[in-house]
Amino acid sequence: MATRKRTSSAKPVAAGGSSTGASMLPWLAWAAIVAVLDQFTKTLILGYYQLGDSTTITSFFNIVRVHNHGAAFSFLADAGGWQRWFFTGIGVVAVGFMLWMLKSHPGQKLFAFAVSSLMGGAVGNVADRLMHGYVVDFLDFHWAWLSPMFRGGHFPSFNLADAAITLGAICLIVDEILRVRRSR
Repeated sequence: MATRKRTSSAKPVAAGGSSTGASMLPWLAWAAIVAVLDQFTKTLILGYYQLGDSTTITSFFNIVRVHNHGAAFSFLADAGGWQRWFFTGIGVVAVGFMLWMLKSHPGQKLFAFAVSSLMGGAVGNVADRLMHGYVVDFLDFHWAWLSPMFRGGHFPSFNLADAAITLGAICLIVDEILRVRRSR
């Protein structure tokens, strides 16, 4: 990630490293909301669905119960168990880094929203790994045009934490593009 420089329109940086008048509390609250909603929805799935159960909602969307022992797209899912602690460690380190980034840039709204979305999603998935040894996924989208890439056209199942992580990544990209354009 590129070093974030203060542009002429940014607020001056105070001694604590955060922008004057800006607080990271709203961003921590957003991360907490993401993590709590993620865990709530996963609790519902664990309570009402058995592993492999599926409910058709629309012609392209199902609610399912899937256990992902790996990372995105089940990367390293069959690695023998060590990946649980590896991905948990990566998540904890990432959350620490994101806290530092939020403390450093709470006044940059799009950036802080992106980082707090990433952080909330990371906390939700780390909580799963610690409690269950796997991440609970339940959103299953499928379209025929995906068949060449995914079996039966089913995009890999995911959860609200994954959606927040994706949203955060998109917002980070947009924030960086806007930052580069402003610096020209």
